Amino acid sequence: MDVWCKEIDVERFNPKFACKEMRSRLTDGHPEDPLIIYVGRLGAEKRLRDIKGVLERNPKARLALVGKGPDSDALKEHFSGTKTVLTGVMSGEALSQAFASADVFVMPSDSETLGFVVLESMASGVPVVGANAGGIPDLIEDGKTGYLVPAGDVEAMSDRVKALLEDKALRGKMSKAGREETERWSWEAATSVLRNVQYQKAIVNFKSRALGGLGKPRSRTKLRMAGYRFRRSVSAAKGAVLFPFRALKALLATRSEDAVVATAANEA
Repeated sequence: MDVWCKEIDVERFNPKFACKEMRSRLTDGHPEDPLIIYVGRLGAEKRLRDIKGVLERNPKARLALVGKGPDSDALKEHFSGTKTVLTGVMSGEALSQAFASADVFVMPSDSETLGFVVLESMASGVPVVGANAGGIPDLIEDGKTGYLVPAGDVEAMSDRVKALLEDKALRGKMSKAGREETERWSWEAATSVLRNVQYQKAIVNFKSRALGGLGKPRSRTKLRMAGYRFRRSVSAAKGAVLFPFRALKALLATRSEDAVVATAANEA
């Protein structure tokens, strides 16, 4: 069994979609302010309330929550009085623009099985600070393509967000590394791995199971050896069967010669 590779549409999620108008919308008309973004379901299991502590430790920053869910109204109340915009659901080019127009993406959730929005943010050139839990560690190389922090550790998340917001060079370096990582897992690249690597392994595995191992790599050598041994065993078996008949034939021939000699002697 193998795992289908992670994949991301690197054309739809791309830094080229960064947009001044969208940034102005997400910052409530203050595009010059640092912008933190979260995109996804607004549910209690996402631990989005933790982000309020991040804002308190980064007072110049603004937050955009993109999406909807059962916790929407409660979150609006929770973030009341902070520099937070709840946009509701976005799709299409607007969603691409929202991703690419932010400075940092935060993912405090510790219940993600994969977290496609993390990949989408990385593909958009926006560094991610995520919880070191669930499937997120499989997406982020800590310190290179993003930052991982202990789930629920608001102070650690705040520190990482602050480092990225205040250091443009660091943010740019991590943005580039994250983008390059997702390009390795574009739809085209992931499909190529599926077709050229994983599918071939599946074929070998099937033949191995169906033909008793003869589908495995280097099985031709084993097959030739098996054939050689089979031919030897057949030849030996034939020899064992033919030997008595050959011996009898030789004995009869000898006796016939003796009879001829005896007859000739009597006649003389």
